[in-house]
Amino acid sequence: MTRSCVQRAARRRSTPRCGACGRQGATCLPLRRFPLDAAIIFSDILVVPQALGMEVVMVPGKGPTFPEPLKEVEDLLKLRQKVDVTAELGYVFQAITLTRHSLEGKVPLIGFSGAPWTLMSYMIEGGGSTTMSKAKSWLYRHPEASHQLLRLLADVVTDYLVGQVAAGAQALQLFESHAGHLGPEQFQEFALLYIRDIARGVKSKLKAEALPLVPMIIFAKDAHYALGDLAQAGYEVVGLDWTIRPQEARAQTGKDVTLQGNLDPCALYAPKEKIGELVKKMLEGFGTQRYIANLGHGLYPDMNPEHVGAFVEAVHAHSRHINKHS
Repeated sequence: MTRSCVQRAARRRSTPRCGACGRQGATCLPLRRFPLDAAIIFSDILVVPQALGMEVVMVPGKGPTFPEPLKEVEDLLKLRQKVDVTAELGYVFQAITLTRHSLEGKVPLIGFSGAPWTLMSYMIEGGGSTTMSKAKSWLYRHPEASHQLLRLLADVVTDYLVGQVAAGAQALQLFESHAGHLGPEQFQEFALLYIRDIARGVKSKLKAEALPLVPMIIFAKDAHYALGDLAQAGYEVVGLDWTIRPQEARAQTGKDVTLQGNLDPCALYAPKEKIGELVKKMLEGFGTQRYIANLGHGLYPDMNPEHVGAFVEAVHAHSRHINKHS
């Protein structure tokens, strides 16, 4: 898929097509079927490496792939060192504005981006990987070049998120999906540093440009060892995967940070009654304060939409019951 093809695909996936405007689209369509409390813009995290000049193609059966991944330190010279995000990613901003208008204030719209380490790992691995060994080898063999790339990515991500707010996003989520491939020390040096800088940079630029200081969410999958640090990283919400108990997460993050998550997505393969039981247990574990019910990661293509509906209904029903008796 060429860059222009990816742009067109992003437009097709992001352009609002809902009951309000008579069209269909990936961001708005779920709201027609489920009583959701928010919408998230449907795009792809690899638009950021594209903005830096890298090509991404869609390979059947494999997914998004970089035909020419970064192999040597010298390859960094091929990347744009200064990116005009409006020129390179303006189609995403247009989709956000159109979607915001289409939602008509019924639910808030969330913007998002991949975090630097996750983006770096894709750029070096050339696609998905179970070990991230190529990307991690850079951290050990080329720490200075790794920081150079991560800094470049952090700067672009910061401008990208600010542009999303200017376009109409009412909250922002940063996905460090590959955090679990790093140990505590590597996470501190090569991930957390830039996660903090992005939060600080986004809020500073929003203030300077007189834009709304929207809530920010950080989700670092499998980084249990870093929850305390993430709670102090400048984000209002910390997202959780399904491999930690609510009480443990709260103990690490404190009472002043909102937690989001953390039902195992595969729980939606269970019978509807079981889904309700699991949701009830999750909500009781987190309590009624500073908590957003959600899955611990994304849905899978073969999941039954009726079971998604059962999850949403259970969240609403048990939330009403718990709040009524708290």
